[in-house]
Amino acid sequence: MIDIKLLEHLETYLTEHRKERFNTVLPQRTKHFTVATEDVYQLHNTSAVIRSCDVFGIQEVNIIEERNSKRIDREIAMGAQKWVDLNRYHSVKDALKDLKQKGYQIVATTPHENDAVLHEFDVTKKSCFFFGRETEGLSQDVLDEADCFLKIPMVGFTESLNISVSAAIILQHVTTKLKQTDISWQLTLEEQLEKRFDWCKKTIKSHEEIIERFYKS
Repeated sequence: MIDIKLLEHLETYLTEHRKERFNTVLPQRTKHFTVATEDVYQLHNTSAVIRSCDVFGIQEVNIIEERNSKRIDREIAMGAQKWVDLNRYHSVKDALKDLKQKGYQIVATTPHENDAVLHEFDVTKKSCFFFGRETEGLSQDVLDEADCFLKIPMVGFTESLNISVSAAIILQHVTTKLKQTDISWQLTLEEQLEKRFDWCKKTIKSHEEIIERFYKS
């Protein structure tokens, strides 16, 4: 449980603009959808996906680094990694198991004979969208465990999109449709309080000293 009095005390160290941003952004956050990237080799692609998740209100991103383990490109993510929660996995099987236990259906974003086009996707289901490696695509493990397959309709000579572009297109579409439903897609009040506290700590450099003084007094 979050100490409300401590949270309110920390928020006195924020500018009015930052507090307003927290109050504006938090109600738009969701865990109804999440994203998983599987061994994406190009660092800027993972960073750009994180940035898109922040832009479209996706609170959690799952990064699978079975082969490729790299730091997030801070410049391309533009600070998004501060506001979005990153879950890291060293194997795709661990990620699939954990996400399914959390109630997510596994959505493989890849052309498939049983796939659904984007505008037909059922946004009412709690879903994790999996994006694969730049050249190889998703692993067989993901394809075997996928509950459904999703593709973006394309009519040009080029039959593929960059992973970060695909993620942005899909997330913009599904979050827009989600907000038109009656589903309780927002973070719970407790989750919002936790995020306010977390974001305060990430904003205030001296938060440890402030918290220590608060409890001493």
